[in-house]
Amino acid sequence: MLTATTTPADEPGLPVVAQRFVSSPRGARLARHLAVRRMEEWGYPAASDVSCSVALVVAELAANAVRHGRVPGRDFGLRLALDLAAGLVRIEVADAASAKRPRTASPSSYPEGESGRGLLLVDVLAARWGSEPRRPVGKTVWAEVRLEASTHM
Repeated sequence: MLTATTTPADEPGLPVVAQRFVSSPRGARLARHLAVRRMEEWGYPAASDVSCSVALVVAELAANAVRHGRVPGRDFGLRLALDLAAGLVRIEVADAASAKRPRTASPSSYPEGESGRGLLLVDVLAARWGSEPRRPVGKTVWAEVRLEASTHM
């Protein structure tokens, strides 16, 4: 179901959590719950703007990893890093599908469709986002959410 590992920060002083989830809708839901719980531990209540933004971005990136980045037998990973000096939470979702990378241009909405708006949501909520190849296989899609909503808008 779920493999948990809390890792020490890559940089001293940065709180980081990293966890692997089964590539399923349940795994994506658990990733979102972990993000909300960790934001609370870092001092951002579940109802705060920043926690809600992080939860929505994690939900979208995890859902995309499950829907578009799933490789049978492979999990997806979530990494959250709180950078108080930069005023950001960095969200990284890694999956095993190298070929399916999000478009680098700003996403557009599809008013007639039932889906296709997720990266538009990420684009609005994140200060910046992108993707990068992961070695030996896969990709990491990342987003940075500002800790203060007033500087974000």
